[in-house]
Amino acid sequence: MVIDRAAERLRSQLVSGELLPGQRLSEVALSAGLGISRNSLREVFRLLTKEGLLRHLPNRGVFVAVPSMASIIDIYRVRRMVECQALAQAIAQHPARQAMREAVADQRRLAQAGRWQEVGTANMRFHQGVVALADSERLNALFDHLLVELRLAFGMLHDAEFLHAPYVEMNAAIFERFEAGDMARAAELMREYLTHSERAVLSAHARHMGEAGATPATAPTGRRSLSKK
Repeated sequence: MVIDRAAERLRSQLVSGELLPGQRLSEVALSAGLGISRNSLREVFRLLTKEGLLRHLPNRGVFVAVPSMASIIDIYRVRRMVECQALAQAIAQHPARQAMREAVADQRRLAQAGRWQEVGTANMRFHQGVVALADSERLNALFDHLLVELRLAFGMLHDAEFLHAPYVEMNAAIFERFEAGDMARAAELMREYLTHSERAVLSAHARHMGEAGATPATAPTGRRSLSKK
């Protein structure tokens, strides 16, 4: 349970953007920060490496994974299948609407304050709410894992405002159609959203790889490990 809790805390740091693609992890700093032994931390590393979120390089250390272009495309393929379908078949009275409404309001408030990293976190909460419309615990668990990988992809674009600003009102428009009961239009807007977002992330990936070259932390699966801050 200690290892599971520590792994979840590291996943949370990935989702929040505290840990970025390609960062090298410090065993000393992380074991102290998580309050666990270095042996336990290595078990956490093994778990997250198996999940594809970290990569261990012999004699180099453990790094946050860097998503590949193929993995980014696959993430968005899954998102289209899950999120668009969840909206298309949803009912406007679903309990998840409250989480979606709060996420939209938080995005607008945080955007006005210029807190763009937090806008990104609120954005993810909105999309978790969309997936919750499907009433499937398995889909919720799948999407939670996808969000960690997605945040790694976002981490390659260092201008948080450029990354998140376009989607504040896109989410608001999707939610407006959802509340109005126009599920077909909500699903259509979600598909447009995902196309726009995928292109932005793929462009960021191309720039990142061009600037960094063949980075040692780039995983064959397109994921990258946690790095030292």
